[in-house]
Amino acid sequence: MDTPDTSSSSPSAEAGAAVFEPSTGYLVWQLGHALGARLERALRDLDLTLAQHNALQHAIHRPGVTSAESARRTGVTAQSMGSAVADLTARGLLERRPHPTNRRMIGLHPTEAGARLAARAKTVVENVNAEALAVLTPPEQATAHLLLHRLITHLNPDALRLPS
Repeated sequence: MDTPDTSSSSPSAEAGAAVFEPSTGYLVWQLGHALGARLERALRDLDLTLAQHNALQHAIHRPGVTSAESARRTGVTAQSMGSAVADLTARGLLERRPHPTNRRMIGLHPTEAGARLAARAKTVVENVNAEALAVLTPPEQATAHLLLHRLITHLNPDALRLPS
């Protein structure tokens, strides 16, 4: 019985069999997009967008943070953060107060209602993160976290810088 000769194949067959190997940047973008979409859906139950959640969390962890600083840390535009902050302020979740030493700066401070909502949102985000990372073993999760932390420190150090 004759067997087909598979030792040579046409260029078009080889091209069809080529495996797409995406760049690291593409993979990170896909991960960020997928995780961001899951976070947006989960936070919707609390009537929060991801930008609003980030603004609220920044005000919790660093009362007096400015909208511009929160935007830099989060990696969103100042306009997007301004809109998020305006909505949170209108809903009574954040307060704007003058900076104690620089009258041109306005700091963001959580209200009691904002702090309660931020605590609920933190739990929602932790659950989404746990679900997303469930495919990895605990040591792989720790390694992924460490490597992502190092990359962010290199690419956007403001995102992780401790409050001054």
